[in-house]
Amino acid sequence: MSDVALNAISTDLSTHQLADQFIVQRASKEDLAEVLAIYNQSIPAKQATANLALVTVDERAAWFDEHLSSPTRPIYVVKTLRGGDDAEQAQSPIIAWGSYSDLYARTAYHISTEISVYLNQDYQGQGLGSLLTRWMLTQAPSLGIRNIIALVFAHNQPSLGLFRKLGFEQWGYMPKVCDMEGFIADVVMLGKAVTSDDASDK
Repeated sequence: MSDVALNAISTDLSTHQLADQFIVQRASKEDLAEVLAIYNQSIPAKQATANLALVTVDERAAWFDEHLSSPTRPIYVVKTLRGGDDAEQAQSPIIAWGSYSDLYARTAYHISTEISVYLNQDYQGQGLGSLLTRWMLTQAPSLGIRNIIALVFAHNQPSLGLFRKLGFEQWGYMPKVCDMEGFIADVVMLGKAVTSDDASDK
C-alpha cells in the first residue's frame, strides 16, 4: 500500500451532512452491534449477502477491528440528523452503513476495492442507498482507490439498478457460484474507475 494512500485520510470521526436529514461518519468501536443488526436484516431474503445464518458480534469483531484500524478501508455509518449538540448526534441510531474492503489480499490490488452498502429495512426504497453510495464514490480518490467493484447477485435487481445508475458497468459474470439452500445464484461483477475529478468535500 502506498505512503500516499496511508497518509491520505485521518481516522477521526468527523461528520458530513449527507442530506437534510442524514449525517455520515466513520464507524467507531461502539457501532458494531448496530452495524450487524442491519446486516442481519438482509440475510433471510437471500438477496444481498451469501451468509445464510445470522452473524454475531464475536464472529465479526476481528473484521470490524480491521476496518477501524485501516486508513484506506473504512466503514461509514449513517445516522438521522437531530437537533442539539454533538453528544445527542452520537446517540442517534445507525440507519445504514457502507464499507470498502480489499478486493483481494495481495499488495498490488491496493488500488481496487469492493464496496458494500446495507440499509435498515425501514429506510429502503427512499433513495438513501444512492445517497450513501454517491458520497462514498467521492471519498475513494483520497483513500488511494482507483477502481470500485460491487459483487451483486444477479437476482438482486434493485442493487444492480442502483449501481448501474451511478455509472458502474458489468466487468464480469459468475454463473451458479452460490448455493443459497433453495436455489443456485449467479453473481454479477460491476465496476467503476474513479479519479481525483470524482473527489468532493461533500
